[in-house]
Amino acid sequence: MATKIIITNMNIHGQDFLFSGLLEQDILAEVWLKRLSSAAGGGTEEPALENIYVGKVQNIVKNLNAAFVEVAPGMACYLPLEHVSDPVYVRRNSAKKHPVQGDELLVQVQREAVKTKAPMLSTNLNLTGRYVVLTSENKKIGISSRLDRRIRTHYRELIEHSLCDRYGVIVRTNAKNAADDAVISEMQSLQRRMDDIISHAENRTCYSCLYRALPGYLSFLQNTRAEELDEIVTDLPDIYEALSAYCDDREDLAQIPRRLYEDDTYPLSAPYNLKKQMERALCKTVFLRSGGSIVIEPTEAMTVIDVNTGKSNSGKDPQKHFKQVNLEAAREIAHQIRLRNLSGIIIVDFIDLVKQEDQEELLGFLRKQVQSDPIPVQVHDITRLNLVEMTRKKVEKSLAELMD
Repeated sequence: MATKIIITNMNIHGQDFLFSGLLEQDILAEVWLKRLSSAAGGGTEEPALENIYVGKVQNIVKNLNAAFVEVAPGMACYLPLEHVSDPVYVRRNSAKKHPVQGDELLVQVQREAVKTKAPMLSTNLNLTGRYVVLTSENKKIGISSRLDRRIRTHYRELIEHSLCDRYGVIVRTNAKNAADDAVISEMQSLQRRMDDIISHAENRTCYSCLYRALPGYLSFLQNTRAEELDEIVTDLPDIYEALSAYCDDREDLAQIPRRLYEDDTYPLSAPYNLKKQMERALCKTVFLRSGGSIVIEPTEAMTVIDVNTGKSNSGKDPQKHFKQVNLEAAREIAHQIRLRNLSGIIIVDFIDLVKQEDQEELLGFLRKQVQSDPIPVQVHDITRLNLVEMTRKKVEKSLAELMD
């Protein structure tokens, strides 16, 4: 499958964005957008995912077992206390186990603001590399479940002999074909980086940002297996230089072709029909080749997806036809969830199937389709009302929210 990363400036619905898209067979699979603003100033920047700050506890809400922590003046974020075990304090007002009002401590943005919910923080600091994630509070060794048992066993033995007792580590799926010395080298580099962040924290003022996550166009590279990526294309010279510096410093990425697109008469978005693809990604209705359609309705509590037969012809065997439309819809639903970055509870109303074996085949097919999603997706079961329940981890804003 030909996979490319395209990076360019685009105007979408009258707004200017830095656009990064992951394309598979020239079809958009993932999108990252950053709004481009010409206005000077503009207030406090929203805390970005994975950034690490010196935060200040504003208040404790006992009935929620949570704290609200400011990472900038007037910008309070949500910190669940149930998972706080060994935070890094900069300044303390009490010897109590959990943070109290006025404490200053290191926090990391675990989830961006979603709809009306404030950003979520964690005191378990994570530094993410291509092969491993280093963790400050969770001192265990975790291995991606997408790696087979033999590889998981190998990495567990390898990491146990190399990891210091101050941190934990999670081995990512990207490590599947990585050399052992590359994995260990990256882990040790992340350990040094974490040591540096923690050791210098006490000399930093409140609200300081001690670590900034990679921009979205580089996170695509960090999260994509090098052997699956065929080309990186951009028409932005400064982005091209940053990409080249990042890739040249990493052996597995250094061989990926990078191209600076320089045709001023024909925009980079045109050959890949990106504007049209983005318009479709923001539409409520997605039409299927069979003539059926799916309707995607995000709500405050969940996302509801309805599968319709539309103009498709059921022929002499309606149930066989319904199954085929459902299977086509399941493939498209998995694609749209990833493309639109839908998260939380997702309810799918497929066309009713009478036979139990047809329902099980549909669920199995849907589970297989969501496996390519880098964010965990769980397909649970079919309810008594013939609704399929799914959940997807909430991390970043959905594509529709980025456009608001």
